[in-house]
Amino acid sequence: MEWKNFTLIGLGLIGGSIAKAIKKAYPRAKISVLEKDQHSVEMAISEGIIEKGLQSIEEIPSDTELLFLCTPVEWNRIFLRELAPKLSSHTLLTDVGSTKSSIMKEAEALGLSSRFCGGHPMAGSESSGYKASDSLLLENAYYLLTPGQGFPTESIEKMKSFLSSIGSIPFVMSPEEHDKSVACVSHLPHLIAASLVKLLKEEDEKGTMKKLAAGGFKDISRIASSSPIMWQQICLSNKEPILQMIAHYQDLLEEIKASIEKEEPQGIAELFRESGEYRNSMDSSAQGLIHSEYAISLHVQDHPGAISIISTILASNMVSIRNLGINHNREKGEGALQISFYTGEDCEMAKKLLHKYGFIF
Repeated sequence: MEWKNFTLIGLGLIGGSIAKAIKKAYPRAKISVLEKDQHSVEMAISEGIIEKGLQSIEEIPSDTELLFLCTPVEWNRIFLRELAPKLSSHTLLTDVGSTKSSIMKEAEALGLSSRFCGGHPMAGSESSGYKASDSLLLENAYYLLTPGQGFPTESIEKMKSFLSSIGSIPFVMSPEEHDKSVACVSHLPHLIAASLVKLLKEEDEKGTMKKLAAGGFKDISRIASSSPIMWQQICLSNKEPILQMIAHYQDLLEEIKASIEKEEPQGIAELFRESGEYRNSMDSSAQGLIHSEYAISLHVQDHPGAISIISTILASNMVSIRNLGINHNREKGEGALQISFYTGEDCEMAKKLLHKYGFIF
């Protein structure tokens, strides 16, 4: 199917990335956007990504085939209520929110079950806004779909076909299964990461721990640097599944605490053995909900010009460096120099180039 007309409400990181992916797959498609940040709208128009910015819901083109709600969870529900009486009967609706049960119930109450399909792209970035959007953000990322009971099978197939065409991997599940799954693989890990950083702050009276908090600690706490407003909405909109996961996690902590108190080495070893085996069985070919950090570490001798040589090699091959720094804590055998990149492609190219020049990872 050749999609021709799209409308997006919201043009931030995800909305912008969807718009760019659409334009890449369907160059002749027309994209209209309702977005309060006029600078983002003007930028998208100048880049040839969208045709026009809208001032209100009433201006949404009647020939829109697919409309994306790309605002925070609770705002999507408000927009859905406003859209219900105004849209053309042939327009399919979807959202990109990270919780699904509440908006699916809203769609059902509004009589939109046959036209609304919940959506959740499992992709993100530490940056936000349209300026951080990228057509490749959704590529090889799972894109979860949660159609209601009244959503036709034919429409589900159309959605799946569209998502495949922009490079995503469509995955259909119920709203309840979605919310339980993301509570475990995304929401709880973010809360744990934030809590670990708070624990460090409260325990670190002399500032020594902060200096040592590199390597493993920085890896597992990276996602603590997330939007407070966004996570406030996520936690409250997915309250019950998150509370269930917290309770289960507390039980597991009590088990390992008991093994340590009783000095039972078998229980401690079993935790790491079982967890390691399961982690090694995970699919590493696709993106997950917690976005990857594209980074390498190198063993580099401390002498003048060493970093300049590396930068020159990468720059001369059009590889963009996002950040560069020294690893003072190398508890997992990392190299002294840490380099991060904007994309996985740049990271892989950097590995090949630096390996060619004899650098050791």
